[in-house]
This record gives sequence, structure tokens and C-alpha cells, in this order.
Amino acid sequence: MTSPAEDKTARPRRSCLYMPGTNTRAHDKARELACDVLIFDLEDSVAPDAKQAAREQVVARINAGGYGRREIVVRVNHADTPWGDADIAAAARSGAQAILLPKVTTAAEIAAAGKVLDGLGAGTRLWTMMETARGVLDAPAIAAAHPRLELFAMGLEDFAKELHADKRAPRTSMLYALERSVLVARAYGLSVLDGVYPAFSDDEGFAAECAQGAMLGFDGKQLIHPRQVSAANAAFSPAAEAVAEARRIIAAYDDARARGDGVAVLDGRMVEALHVAEARALIAFADAITSD
Repeated sequence: MTSPAEDKTARPRRSCLYMPGTNTRAHDKARELACDVLIFDLEDSVAPDAKQAAREQVVARINAGGYGRREIVVRVNHADTPWGDADIAAAARSGAQAILLPKVTTAAEIAAAGKVLDGLGAGTRLWTMMETARGVLDAPAIAAAHPRLELFAMGLEDFAKELHADKRAPRTSMLYALERSVLVARAYGLSVLDGVYPAFSDDEGFAAECAQGAMLGFDGKQLIHPRQVSAANAAFSPAAEAVAEARRIIAAYDDARARGDGVAVLDGRMVEALHVAEARALIAFADAITSD
């Protein structure tokens, strides 16, 4: 298990864009977008009679490459559907870095998918949607179910429907699930993504929800439209002032250690090793964004 500080050094996942598996035009255009993650979707956005064709198209596009530093993820159909097993096998062989499992309710589902990937000898990691009441309640068991699991992705559309709840701003009815998922993710060294904002033409509302997600501790936002990419990247990137402050914290601590002191004082506040670890993680994350 990694520490929370180490989690922040992971690759950026500020903007995670879904693309319908059948939309080959979107697949090609995505090579030019500034998003951190591309999620090829074989589940909700694909009609039943198009599932196999979508799978073949997605595999072909991933194999063709050209997506640069973007992390490639495939959201598969649930294992209980006629397409789930074949989706996992195809995604694992495609070269995608991760497979996103939908509508997970128990740790056993994660363990089963991990076992399949182990048997295939694939290096593919697992992500899971947190979009069911039972899944949110059993989040700790799910987080510990298999070492391939590395990320929770909130699915608030399905979650709100199951709860008969209103998910509109300020998302009061969703706060327990959002906060619990962040808490469990950090406790188990996982990344965690905020849910989609369906009203893609509402720039003001989207910016406000991104700000709320960043405040709650999410690593990034799942997106349904390219126009949302830049706002998500801005919301989940560290501010220049925060990076400068992190460098000051490290410098002050290094000076104190050189004098033989175990703590430092900066602007009237104590600086300890834990603050330095957080500062280094923040700088590493900022550097990872800049290097992209």
C-alpha cells in the first residue's frame, strides 16, 4: 500500500474523457486533445446490437496507437452480461493500460476480474465504478480485493437513480458517497475520480462542480465532451502559488536540518517532515504535468 503523499506523484488524471466505442471519428480526434485519460466505452454508450462491433473498433484504434502520453482505458460491460468476459479479454490484449469495471457491488467482482487478467498474463490494471449503494458501503473490501485495482471512478448518474436522490448542485445528497469514496481510496493508496457533469454546455456549472471535486480531494473529473477538458485540467492542477509555497517549505526544512534541527519555522508556523513530504509530492505532480 502506498501513502497518500506517494499517491500524488502518480501520473496526472485531471481530465478523463469518455468516447463511445462506436464513434471512430471521436477516437481519431482524441489524438489531438489535451486530456490526460481516454476512456473507450463499451458499456452505456453502445446499443446491444453494436457491442461486438464496438469492441472490434476500439481494439483496432488502440492497436493503431498515436495517442501519445494519454492513458488508455476501456470501460467494459458487466461480467453478468453476454459481452463482459469477451470485453475484458479483448481490452487486456489491446494494450490498454486499464480496464474500468461498471456497476461493481462486491469485492468478489474485482477479485474475479483480477484473476482473469492474471491468467492472461496481462499487465492491465483495474479501475472500478462506484455507482451502486452496496459498492459505496463495501468500498474498503473492494479497495483491498486485488492488487491490480488502482482507482475508484464515481458514477453518480446510476447512484442517484438507485437512491432516488437529487444530485444537482451543491450535490448535498451525494456528499456522503463522494467523501467516503475519497477517504477509502486514500486509505488504500488508490486514485479517485469525480463523476461526469452531463450538461456539457453549462461552463459555469461545470467549473463550480470541478472546484467542489478538487476541494473534496478528487484527482480529476470524468468528462463526456471535449469542451470540458481545459476547465478540468485547470481545476485539478496545482496553482503556481501553491508550487512556490511548496518549494519554500522544502528550502526552510533543508536549512533547519543543516543546522541540526528536526523542525523548521516558516512564516510563524512549524514545518515538519510530513509537510515536506506533501510539498515534494505536489512539486512532483506539477512537474509531471509540465513534462507532458
